[in-house]
Amino acid sequence: MTVSLTKGQKVSLSKAGGGTLTRVRMGLGWDAAPKKGLFGMRKQTIDLDASCLLFSAGGDLVDQVWFRQLKSRDGAVRHTGDNLTGDGDGDDESIEVDLTRLSAGVKTLVFTVNSFTGQDFSQIENAFCRLIDESTGREVARYDLTGSGRHTAQIMAKLVREEQGWSMTAIGAPASGRTFRDLLPAMAAHL
Repeated sequence: MTVSLTKGQKVSLSKAGGGTLTRVRMGLGWDAAPKKGLFGMRKQTIDLDASCLLFSAGGDLVDQVWFRQLKSRDGAVRHTGDNLTGDGDGDDESIEVDLTRLSAGVKTLVFTVNSFTGQDFSQIENAFCRLIDESTGREVARYDLTGSGRHTAQIMAKLVREEQGWSMTAIGAPASGRTFRDLLPAMAAHL
């Protein structure tokens, strides 16, 4: 059963029968809103980019996975590729994580989305992120990236390693920037 998260809500990644999820995928989907033109509505393309940032318990950036670095150094996190338009149904970009292979020093994974081409979220519709259990293909949690506005990025969600396993928290913090690097100062409050 999927948990539909609201901003700030947290869900455990422990399985009902015991144990915890070991392989997950964070999917990002969006559509470009039609743009008003001189002769009516016209289709536009928007290049959103998903990133995953790996942090230590002390809040230090350990590694990053994004369209210019598709795999973490330990091989546990992998970006499946850059979608430049948002066309199609379902996940437009995905980041796969093998939680068992993450370096022991990694405590938090933060997932972000940004508009590399600079369009703001007022031009985006149907945007979401969702966490999928890769062993079953089942959607575990979904967070709708609502609240269109003038921001060009959003800190979507985080996975945190806790004593009893991993948990996911929906963040939904609007930000501005073309890449994850521009979002680092805003992320500090969410570690």
